[in-house]
Amino acid sequence: MGQPTDIEIARAATKRPIQEIGAKLGIVAESLLPYGHDKAKVSADFIAAQAGKPDGKLILVTAINPTPAGEGKTTTTVGLGDGLNRIGKRAAICIREASLGPNFGMKGGAAGGGYAQIVPMEEMNLHFTGDFHAITSAHNLLAAMIDNHIYWGNDLEIDLRRVGWRRVLDMNDRALRQVVSSLGGVANGFPRETGFDITVASEVMAILCLAADLKDLKRRLGDMIVAYRRDKSPVTARDIGADGAMTVLLKDAMQPNLVQTLENNPAFVHGGPFANIAHGCNSVVATRTALKLADYVVTEAGFGADLGAEKFFDIKCRKAGLRPAAAVIVATCRALKMNGGVAKADLGTENVEALTAGCANLARHIENVRGFGVPVVVAINHFVSDTEAEIAALKDAVASLGVEAVLCKHWAMGSAGIEELAARVAELADGGEADFRPLYPAEMPLFEKIETIAKRIYRAGEIVADESIRRQLKEWEEAGYGDLPICMAKTQYSFTTDPNVRGAPSGHSLPVREVRLSAGAGFVVAICGEIMTMPGLPRVPAAQSITLNEDGNIEGLF
Repeated sequence: MGQPTDIEIARAATKRPIQEIGAKLGIVAESLLPYGHDKAKVSADFIAAQAGKPDGKLILVTAINPTPAGEGKTTTTVGLGDGLNRIGKRAAICIREASLGPNFGMKGGAAGGGYAQIVPMEEMNLHFTGDFHAITSAHNLLAAMIDNHIYWGNDLEIDLRRVGWRRVLDMNDRALRQVVSSLGGVANGFPRETGFDITVASEVMAILCLAADLKDLKRRLGDMIVAYRRDKSPVTARDIGADGAMTVLLKDAMQPNLVQTLENNPAFVHGGPFANIAHGCNSVVATRTALKLADYVVTEAGFGADLGAEKFFDIKCRKAGLRPAAAVIVATCRALKMNGGVAKADLGTENVEALTAGCANLARHIENVRGFGVPVVVAINHFVSDTEAEIAALKDAVASLGVEAVLCKHWAMGSAGIEELAARVAELADGGEADFRPLYPAEMPLFEKIETIAKRIYRAGEIVADESIRRQLKEWEEAGYGDLPICMAKTQYSFTTDPNVRGAPSGHSLPVREVRLSAGAGFVVAICGEIMTMPGLPRVPAAQSITLNEDGNIEGLF
């Protein structure tokens, strides 16, 4: 018999009552709000009571640019958390929640894989504790209240051409990218062009993940700019009167979710902004809570280090006052061969030359992460098709950069297959080598921040932006938003804006086609190239293979 599927492994897991998992971190049962037997929210009162405790060591797991060959960043995050516990460390995991869009599209779930998973896998990849539904509802309540305000006389004198608040849906649906609303006559309001984004791109999602508590959440929601008047003065959610009701809808969603790994170790799963169109990190409140309760906290940032890690450092760590102690960059021989020019169909054949060429992508990420002052180790996520020659070549290439690469077999063996990496990470985190520093100072002008990311992280030669974009950035600076960090919206597959360009290109042009001010979240979004904030489904979506079997169990979810 071959390896069981992820869902079969998850279904066979021996889960412990969630109160036992909480007890490992000192969370008393009364401070857990159970959702069934195997998941719970941690109460806000308990979290507030931990404020005076010292922080544990924060460890970031990031990766090379994703390829169809697979990298396994979340799998490695889970495996490393289990591995640290296996070697006697008190460790917790912090990851994002899964969006229904990729689950039913192409990417799949977000609970890890093989014997390095977080459970309950099925619930986590579907409705979980309802956080995404709450975010969707809060976001769309605001949209409804904006249109309602306009319908009933528009006392705020909103310019219908400058309503910037689109609706959201937690689904990939390209047909909703651009729509015309309020058709059907006078009773339905004033027709205008608008559209939908996916929920994970909502500023409400970003705010939930960056807010410190409910008071901070309400303030940030109120600060969101949703439209402009004819004189170009901003209209906020607070002006509309929506911030209070939105906070009520998000009250429970603000509390982080506690679940467990296959090895019954604690994991916080909370928030879920994508890294290609948002800031790509789990919630600040979950991370801070874990740091107060564990000696080591393993977290991840979305997609490759050029997007996820950069935003983790420049947005999340900067705004939340976090100081990472070490970073892990995940790579696979398969993905590096693909970066070296090998087609997906040929990845099973040994090709040391292509792997060595593909290591340029890994080297770029290593250099970038080390540029933030954080010590790095590379995790080689093992596949059965890897050869000894390929693994040796990868280790040699990484060693030439002054960094160690560790072979990890957590997918097949769980924590037993990742002990060496766990020991190395603990050594790095305890060694005091980290001297964390963001990429750019807060006072740097906004366009220069975009240039800095593009040139130092992506190695672009020039940034192409219309004068209207530069002028808009200047206006935001004059309005007091000049100290905000930049959130780049760009394809995850390449250092360029062309998803087909792999490896480590340099000297390319980076087109910035739009900028958006997320005043509540506290960053400026720069949309580069053809990136979409509402993805579409692939030709054959995963949804076609997902069903219930005769026993009532889910099949096809991965």
